[in-house]
Amino acid sequence: MTSTPKPKQSLSRRGALKTLAAGAGAASLPLWARYTHAQTAEPIRVGFQIHRTGIGAAYGRWYGRTTDAAVKVINDGGGINGRMVEIVAEDDGTDPKRGAEVVEKFATQHNCDVGFGTLFSHVVIGSAPRAGELKLPYFVVSEGHHVASGMLNRYTLQPGITDVKSQVQAMAPYVAENLGKKVTMVFPDFAFGHDHRDFFTAAIEAQGGEVLEHIAIPPSETSFTKYFPKIPRETEVLYHVMVGPAVLTFVKELGEFFGPNGPALFGFIDSLEAVDISSPGLEFLEGTYFWEGMPRYAQADQSEHETFYRAAVGVDANGASVSDASDVSTYAHMFGCWETLHVIKAGMEAAGYTGPDDRAALIEAVEAMTDLPESQAHPQGAKLFNGKTHQVFGHQYISKVEGGKMVRVHTTSIEDTLYPDEVDYTTQSF
Repeated sequence: MTSTPKPKQSLSRRGALKTLAAGAGAASLPLWARYTHAQTAEPIRVGFQIHRTGIGAAYGRWYGRTTDAAVKVINDGGGINGRMVEIVAEDDGTDPKRGAEVVEKFATQHNCDVGFGTLFSHVVIGSAPRAGELKLPYFVVSEGHHVASGMLNRYTLQPGITDVKSQVQAMAPYVAENLGKKVTMVFPDFAFGHDHRDFFTAAIEAQGGEVLEHIAIPPSETSFTKYFPKIPRETEVLYHVMVGPAVLTFVKELGEFFGPNGPALFGFIDSLEAVDISSPGLEFLEGTYFWEGMPRYAQADQSEHETFYRAAVGVDANGASVSDASDVSTYAHMFGCWETLHVIKAGMEAAGYTGPDDRAALIEAVEAMTDLPESQAHPQGAKLFNGKTHQVFGHQYISKVEGGKMVRVHTTSIEDTLYPDEVDYTTQSF
């Protein structure tokens, strides 16, 4: 993993902390005294838009666990600017209309400082305009290209997880070189799936390959066998990315349809998130490949930062809950909650954030961030934040199923994931 220089924001963050301490007459106070102040001051209220119900519920539950763990670490360290962090959670039902209503509640009823947490792209797209109207900083933990495309607004940022366009751009060369160039794609029929359709098609064509067939599946579908006959016989690689409660059914039916003679399989781990890879009927996945945002299984060279993160969230070496081996996490995505909350902390400290009047200063402070080194705050790996597009870029991982576990076989560079800017949010007024 390439080393990166110390983030520029760290200097201003230290300056903000010094200013805060001096203003409070506490520059020489011992740690216990500052910590006591943090416990008694008005908390920083983070509105957590959580998919407790709907097709995103499995993600929502683990996003919740990760968020709680990150907040505990932040609060145990003294909070943000001498204030504790309080999570105000509201279920959006994985529904765009409810998502916008939840954002409004954060701003008008709960007096939240920021909104945070949304995963599913159609909910982000439905919620972000309201956040912009209410001037509520809205930190999403999604993967869609909607932020960096310029579709949204200056109040919406994605600083803790990479987007589909960067992911597939980095994956395509490996797929073309190792698995094949004639691809059929199976994806969910909403914005997230459409991003995969559009960006992987372009990326594989840039490698001299082609997509033979695009198979879009409604997100509410519960059985998939009827779609598989649409896969052309000459397909060399089946690219699959499915989401929701029926993913186990999807991968089982895929195996039953093809048996041992199917095309090479390259899946985004979304098709297997929260699913135990040792589940009966998934034996056919042996030897197949997955993109992972963060490897579910602890790798031989796991960093001390990931070791800390894994323990804090309560996940074992197989990616399941330490208290229930059958409760498999959404490990490839949920780190985004941990990292985004640490970005919010860094931004508030750099901006000297004291309340809603400083929201614009908070956004400007995050926009000024660039290098985010691998650390306890960023256990997934080093990242580069683009303040103009409000999108972070980072390493991507390809894993192969070997012996019933996923073993990392390829790590991209950050440079592999970069693409030209499509927007400059910093030119938009607040």
